Amino acid sequence: MLDLKFIQKNPEKVQEALRKRRVDLNIQDFLALDEKRRSIIQEVEALRRQLNAQSKEVAKLKSKGEDASNLVDELSKISDKIKKLEKEKKQIEKELFDFRARIPNILAPDVPEGDDEKDNVEIKKWGEKPNFDFEPLPHWDIGTKLKGLDFERAAKLAGSRFALYFSWAARLERALINFMLDVHTREHGYVEVLPPFIVNSQTMFGTGQLPKFEEDLFKLEGWDYYLIPTAEVPVTNIHSNEVLKEEDLPIAYTAYTPCFRSEAGSYGKDTRGLIRQHQFNKVELVRFAHPDKSYDELELLLSHAETILQRLGLHYRVVVLCSGDLGFSAAKTYDIEVWLPGQNAYREISSCSNFEDFQARRANIKFQPKNSKKKEFVHTLNGSGLAVGRCLVAILENYQQKDGSVRIPDALVPYMDGVSIIKP
Repeated sequence: MLDLKFIQKNPEKVQEALRKRRVDLNIQDFLALDEKRRSIIQEVEALRRQLNAQSKEVAKLKSKGEDASNLVDELSKISDKIKKLEKEKKQIEKELFDFRARIPNILAPDVPEGDDEKDNVEIKKWGEKPNFDFEPLPHWDIGTKLKGLDFERAAKLAGSRFALYFSWAARLERALINFMLDVHTREHGYVEVLPPFIVNSQTMFGTGQLPKFEEDLFKLEGWDYYLIPTAEVPVTNIHSNEVLKEEDLPIAYTAYTPCFRSEAGSYGKDTRGLIRQHQFNKVELVRFAHPDKSYDELELLLSHAETILQRLGLHYRVVVLCSGDLGFSAAKTYDIEVWLPGQNAYREISSCSNFEDFQARRANIKFQPKNSKKKEFVHTLNGSGLAVGRCLVAILENYQQKDGSVRIPDALVPYMDGVSIIKP
């Protein structure tokens, strides 16, 4: 959430950010509402001064034994008007808050302008695309032929956009989770946490999922509870309404969780396979940083996510998201896109974002600078480290063999109890 004073002082900058993001909000409507609020405050203050002055006059008249009934009636009318204006002010403040809650974050200066994913800018690649002397299959064909993935029975259990894992596939998913957590905790310095998979609406608001993305969430009927769409939500809110010590920054957490998304608006997209599911597993990376160092932290976070793909020997590219494709809360985002030969396409496997103080302001996460009495908001960052199901997809498609088998990347063999190949 943007600071109210920032919006008041920089309406042109906010409107320009909205234009670049292709968001249809008029900041002048906000300023007009804010001006009305200020006008009411001034009117109430004037009425209170009048009330105080006339109250003293009533006291004087009564002390002299004189009739003050006319002034008393006028005092009552002033009090009623103040109550009416205070009620109106409260409603306007709610409207202002709701308006602010719908304003996305300001863009980092180096975010390229564009409409959608077609305008994202590739900044680097790693590794080489694998060469096949046969036509590579998509992962849904590989997984079902090897009897590891069953989409038909999953649909019987829960409907579309779910998967049922058997045998080696279930084991490979678990191996990937353990491998990622081990790398991030043992080598990258993250503290592992296991958060709740159900959170309340305030927690969802803190990271920006509410109110904008409510249709993408699964809500528990009759409860103020939602299934988490990503571990970013509970893990970022671990320190909500807290004041951290400057010397403790940066703080880094990693968490494995299942994630739940309604995929509203994705009708007809990625209907086959594991790419776009209602339920999927992910290992998340969350960092709390000093405002002066958060963009260095973003580069570090990106490198941690890249390490996983490099250890797995999977070719990928990194793109910086353009203004029209950038997430609501993010100031800048890198997407890591892994190569999938069975689909002849790059697909996102991690998003690494700096939210600056946008989430911290919503969740009220501050730190105490050593040489200042004034508390400041931290900067929050997060990234997938990685999306587990999509890693499994990439392994099946990149490591498939002509005889229908699939090799296991060397880094995962110890996690598979020495199994190095999945045979038909």
